[in-house]
Parts: sequence; structure tokens; C-alpha cells
Amino acid sequence: MLAKVYVTLRNGVLDPQGKAIHHAATTIGYQGLTDIRQGKYFEIAFDESVNQEQAYEQLEKLAHDVLSNPVIEDYKIDLTTD
Repeated sequence: MLAKVYVTLRNGVLDPQGKAIHHAATTIGYQGLTDIRQGKYFEIAFDESVNQEQAYEQLEKLAHDVLSNPVIEDYKIDLTTD
């Protein structure tokens, strides 16, 4: 089982790195970009001893307690059983 966790800054939180990337992209010729926000991406693998419900419960806690700062960041979890 594989989980993908995306962590991004909440709307309204300043993103200086995203602004720097946006500025660099427009400077080198990319057009039509209105905003770029940066974030973090994690892939987490589970072995077969963990069922989908257990994995999701662990991921929620991990994303909230370790992978993100819940004051300024949101997270999204995609869990696949392929």
C-alpha cells in the first residue's frame, strides 16, 4: 500500500519561496502565470500487515503531528492499494 501526502501552506499565509519561483519563471519567459505556491510531497509505503483503515489513521496522525505545521499548513492524503 502506498500513500502520497501533499503539504501546502494555507491560503493567506505568505509564501516567499513560491513568490521567488514565480518571479524567476516569469523572468525567463513563462507567461500567464498568476501565482506559484510551493509545498512538500511525501511517499509512505506500508507492508501487508497494515489494512487500509489502520494506514489512513496512522497517516492522519503522522501528517498532522510530524509532516505539517497545522497552524500554517494543510495536507492531503492519497492512499492507494495497488
